[in-house]
Amino acid sequence: MTAKGQARTGTTGTIGRAAPAVLLFASTLTVMAGTVLVPVLALIRDDLGIGSTAAGLLLTAHALSIAVAGPLAGWSIDRWGLRAPLVTGLLVYGLAGGAGLFVESYTALIISRLVFGVGAAAVFTGSTVALLTLYQGAERDRVIGRRSTAISFGGIVWPLLGGALGGISWHSPFAVYLVGLPVGVAMLWVLPSVPAAERGAGRGNTVRLLRLLPVRVWGLYAVSFVSSLLLYVLAVFLPQRLAQVGVERPFLVACYTMATSLSGAVAGLVYVRLRRRFDYAGLLRVAAAAWVAGLLVAGTAQHVAPLAAAPALFGLGMGVAVPTLTVLIGEGAPPGTRARATALSGTAAFTGQFVSPLLVWPLVGATSLRAGFLAAALLAGAVLLAVGAVRPAPPLVTAGAFHPDRHRPTRPVAGLEKNGDAA
Repeated sequence: MTAKGQARTGTTGTIGRAAPAVLLFASTLTVMAGTVLVPVLALIRDDLGIGSTAAGLLLTAHALSIAVAGPLAGWSIDRWGLRAPLVTGLLVYGLAGGAGLFVESYTALIISRLVFGVGAAAVFTGSTVALLTLYQGAERDRVIGRRSTAISFGGIVWPLLGGALGGISWHSPFAVYLVGLPVGVAMLWVLPSVPAAERGAGRGNTVRLLRLLPVRVWGLYAVSFVSSLLLYVLAVFLPQRLAQVGVERPFLVACYTMATSLSGAVAGLVYVRLRRRFDYAGLLRVAAAAWVAGLLVAGTAQHVAPLAAAPALFGLGMGVAVPTLTVLIGEGAPPGTRARATALSGTAAFTGQFVSPLLVWPLVGATSLRAGFLAAALLAGAVLLAVGAVRPAPPLVTAGAFHPDRHRPTRPVAGLEKNGDAA
């Protein structure tokens, strides 16, 4: 797509006006996988007669499923191309997610959530790889920044819709997942034909890929894991910190927590401008510094106003980190393995989401909320130091990229080196 949004013909298909819109919309579906159910979680717990831990698994089971199924989704895209796995994932997402409209037992609900996670893994990997493959250079930075904004807005809109439907019954919010069905059909029409990876480069299992990955990509996975872990620390424990300073009304708590998504959306909108000022290493340093600041404020602030800065600062960091990690992992993968490498980033992120409460709750229970946030700030500080100290080599050029013009070769995307602007 050109800067004016006109359709563009490539060697393997046409990127029309609707393609980026559908792909960006699909990118919001993963973030709403659990948040849609938050407003009705207590109703589900009471109606099914289950405990708080069992109810909490309804919010996190899909994360475990995404982490496990992600490499398979990436392998299928590298093996068969983009369209079929992505469309199939959207259909599974809609059908398995919407099953909650009808099921009445906890066992059936958990099974549907696990199957739903398999579809969500394909949606996450497929939509991300599509944006990385269809766009190059500064245009790719722009669309990846918009993806970050779309995800942030999805983190606001989808929970509100789930809450509105929750006034009907606890089953009703599951209807939101049915949106995957029309999005899957739309994807068949708007997504250009993107071929599979070259057979020689794309072969091999995930274990072999793990051995081939450069050390810098492993480092990026670690950052992705930590960022997701820290995000859930803030999401879970900020309401308790707000209660300590007298903010307990659900609407006010929601306003504070939504600040994370709002500031992340702003960061996504200005990401392409930030990219002109900073190299990728600089962007990751900005993100980690924002995480440190936000978590320090959350752990030390004693008044209502300063606490509002905690989610806003952290959200700014996420809005910068998500597109930066997406590009670097996609371009740092060995040739022919972009989808699998991207899927493994999802595995890292959703594993961090799943284990966050398991790691932090015991610490908070043994000490205090303040200690939990300060420990999280120390972990973010370790990321900041690591990103500041390491200067990985430029990422590899991924084979099988979609080039808009066969006779106009694209330049490699710069890595973490200084002044590494893309063409």
